[in-house]
Amino acid sequence: MVTIAPTRQQAQVCIGKAGLPVGSLIYVRQGRRENCAFAYDEAWLANPARFNVSADLQLVPGHQSHKAASAHDSVFHGAIADTAPDAWGRRVIARDHAKRRKADPHLPALTELDYLLAVDDFSRVGALRLRTEDGIWQRTAAQGRRSTPPLIELEQIYQASRAVERGQESAEDLRYLQGKGTSLGGMRPKCTVVDEDGRLAIGKFPSVGDSRSVTRGEVLALRLAALAGIDAAPARIVLLGDKGNEVAVAVIRRFDRDEDDGRIPYQSAASLLQASREEDRSYTEIADAIRSHSHAPTEDVRQLWRRLVLNLLITNVDDHLQNHGFLHVERGLWRLAPAFDINPFPDKDRESKTWLSEPDGPITDVQMLLARAPYFGLDQSQALAVLGEVHAAVSNWRQVALSPSVGLRAAELDDFAPAFEHEQMVAAAVLLQD
Repeated sequence: MVTIAPTRQQAQVCIGKAGLPVGSLIYVRQGRRENCAFAYDEAWLANPARFNVSADLQLVPGHQSHKAASAHDSVFHGAIADTAPDAWGRRVIARDHAKRRKADPHLPALTELDYLLAVDDFSRVGALRLRTEDGIWQRTAAQGRRSTPPLIELEQIYQASRAVERGQESAEDLRYLQGKGTSLGGMRPKCTVVDEDGRLAIGKFPSVGDSRSVTRGEVLALRLAALAGIDAAPARIVLLGDKGNEVAVAVIRRFDRDEDDGRIPYQSAASLLQASREEDRSYTEIADAIRSHSHAPTEDVRQLWRRLVLNLLITNVDDHLQNHGFLHVERGLWRLAPAFDINPFPDKDRESKTWLSEPDGPITDVQMLLARAPYFGLDQSQALAVLGEVHAAVSNWRQVALSPSVGLRAAELDDFAPAFEHEQMVAAAVLLQD
């Protein structure tokens, strides 16, 4: 019997703009078995400003091991996994590696740590950073080259991403996309750019399979969220190409950086709950976690309920736990991050991906949300007031959609109408009249 020698890789985990050492990450793979271990540095454990950077990493000395709970989960601890590329980024990294292996057949296969380290250091999500034992930040651009492009390069990134989607990419396309389109989660083509004001932003591109203007739909949803009293990531449409044949790109401000380009620690709701992607989890569990970990628990649980109302009324059913996040404030306390990745789905059943509670199951109607409002710190009159504000914002969707900031054409409104005009909007209106 042939024994496969294990692959062992190590990286130092640091935090913030200054790159303060936090601990070390060890990744081991033997055949199909893989796991990792993390150990805090003694200096971090002694630091008065210390906090557990991920909910599953307690502030104790020694190695804390982790392995993937399922084939769809990460081998890394929660907040570290939140910085790894998801479907689109992995696709770019894997395609680039495959092309390089053709030129060098001895190039080893990619490991999960390779994917994690392939993310651009400058644009990596949150405040956690990785560097090799020789002190090189992962991943950094070659001397004299930019890793995160300015907004003016959106056209070039879009064309390279389009080529990847069509399976027509060149080696040059893949080299160009490395780092630019690999630092973010999700399945759709996207990139990180430096906006005109010098702040980090996400550029989201139309996909070759789109049957409607998904990018304008996301900007519309974020605009409606803001009108509904929700703290939402600022978003706008940027047009590429010639007049009459423009391509609409959604440009969405990153909220994990401050005005001084400082990095703000981030973890997803999945990380905070230590939840597997194969588990059905609930918003009442998120509310419980908020009460345990939030810097402003009452505000956050009420804000969360407001978002649930919006999701139902705009038919945002892609509300999995990776699409809710938290930002660190101080002393291990967190705040609900601005709303992001909210989209109307006019072709989907109005059923949330995350359950309302274990007894309730998925969110399907306004009445069940009102019934659970007390769990989110709202009495009946307060809940109805929130419902009224969200309903008023969503009722105005056509005007917002046609506004220059979104730019949908009148002929395109029918593509989105089922997401905004439906029986739950009617039910909400009836409740508000009583």
